Amino acid sequence: MNQSTVIAIDGPAGAGKSTVAKEVAKHLGFMYLDTGAMYRSLTLKALRQNIDLNNEDTLAQLARDTIIDLQIGADHALKVFLDGVDVTEDIRTAEVTNNTFYIARLGRVREVMVERQRAIGKAANVVAEGRDIGTVVFPNAFRKFYLDANFEERANRRFKEMKGKGVSAESKDVQKD
Repeated sequence: MNQSTVIAIDGPAGAGKSTVAKEVAKHLGFMYLDTGAMYRSLTLKALRQNIDLNNEDTLAQLARDTIIDLQIGADHALKVFLDGVDVTEDIRTAEVTNNTFYIARLGRVREVMVERQRAIGKAANVVAEGRDIGTVVFPNAFRKFYLDANFEERANRRFKEMKGKGVSAESKDVQKD
């Protein structure tokens, strides 16, 4: 098997990583790897099972026991499956968004997730975006990009995204978050 190609896109929330990564993947015919969706999925499962989000041992075991499948549909939209169930919309709720950082900060959970992300990157050509994607997950990526935008623009993008999904939010609260 030939070695796959990984393009890594990193940057802060609201900088446009997802938008750019999706378009580049579509243009190149690569898989779009949204690592944030993986952490969100695990967060959703932990919340549904009422697991203490500070219990690293339990959450690391949950990560090992969980199947997260990312699929690109005919329309190039990402579908996220958690243990075989489509949770594409469920992982974008405010509750999941506001709790994902608990999961993503735990070292043993990150080890499991990074291992899975690297396996995806070995199996297919990918455009990957997410936390530490070019430094930790794919340090030898074919190409690495860091996207940024000024604070006001990033907050405005996030606010518009939330409003577009029907999430109740105030601009000042989005900036604070």
